[in-house]
Amino acid sequence: MAKSPEVEHPNKALGWAARDSSGQLSPLNFSRRTTGEKDVTFKVLYCGICHTDLHMVKNEWGTSTYPLVPGHEIVGVVTDVGSKVQKFKVGDKVGVGGMVGSCHSCDNCANNLENYCPEMIYTYGVKYFDGTTTHGGYSDIMVADEHFVVRIPDNLPLDAVAPLLCAGITVYSPLKFYGLDIPGMQVGVVGLGGLGHVAVKFAKAMGVKVTVISTSPSKKKEALEHLGADSFLVSKDQDQMQAAQGTLDGIIDTVSAQHPLLPLIGLLKKQGKLVMVGAPVTPLEIPIFPLLMGRKLVGGSLVGGMKETQEMIDFAAKHNITADIEVIPIDYVNTAMERLLKADVRYRFVIDIEKTLRKQECENK
Repeated sequence: MAKSPEVEHPNKALGWAARDSSGQLSPLNFSRRTTGEKDVTFKVLYCGICHTDLHMVKNEWGTSTYPLVPGHEIVGVVTDVGSKVQKFKVGDKVGVGGMVGSCHSCDNCANNLENYCPEMIYTYGVKYFDGTTTHGGYSDIMVADEHFVVRIPDNLPLDAVAPLLCAGITVYSPLKFYGLDIPGMQVGVVGLGGLGHVAVKFAKAMGVKVTVISTSPSKKKEALEHLGADSFLVSKDQDQMQAAQGTLDGIIDTVSAQHPLLPLIGLLKKQGKLVMVGAPVTPLEIPIFPLLMGRKLVGGSLVGGMKETQEMIDFAAKHNITADIEVIPIDYVNTAMERLLKADVRYRFVIDIEKTLRKQECENK
């Protein structure tokens, strides 16, 4: 008989979890493993709310198991390290993103692409090496193998850096891999949400000219004046879209909802690249002839490996890049999920774990 989350491991922990596909979260007493010889244990101070969390708590991808403690934009301060840990010490500021394990032996792992390892272990909702379920950062403590922990530079505020551990690396990696980081290039960013707004910031810091593409005309001032984009297109305005045909070297598409790709492909120059980083629940239709006629590419990207994630954080520190956030208490999380579904956030919710997650007794329903 499987053990309950509260007694799987020796160390008591408190988090907020979904119990079923309603997605409603409530307090959960569970447990974390003791610090292994290569483990880093840290007190969680902040955790961002990613769109993936919303999909997972509602089981929209059909892979969720309950109880589910979400959260993979986790930052805090180290409280304990294992005897073989070399990179971290007690008191260090650290973070954990979307994964906590991989095989370390496949070609992907050998090339610092643990995010594409066939045995990659997500930060929450899957089985760890010991057979227990991983739990995310809507919780008071975190334990992870040091390989999957990143160092947070002192000049970055912990609350506003948390979303970079998912949103930041999700857009940084494709900008680098697809060669869209060359100064002077023309790059589009579709969607001005949690992913899109940091995509603009990273691309601008790389010297790229950025065009924000949005269905919302009301976001134009924000995109140009606050985030520093060079131009703005309303994707529903056919005249604007037609005038911009063939002007972009690449596009980072961050949208997680159903949307047409043909107009975006039309914006690309010959040999341009449309890179998908959003994850719509239902498949999108890809028109083939426009790809053939311009030798254009549609690609994808999923977060990044650990070496690149640290590189991204260090780049952010050098260029003072952080997410624009709304800090919330843990007991506001269900309302935040409802607002996230409506895109009613500018631009990322971050839970203040340290100040609002209280030690409390709760029933594991």
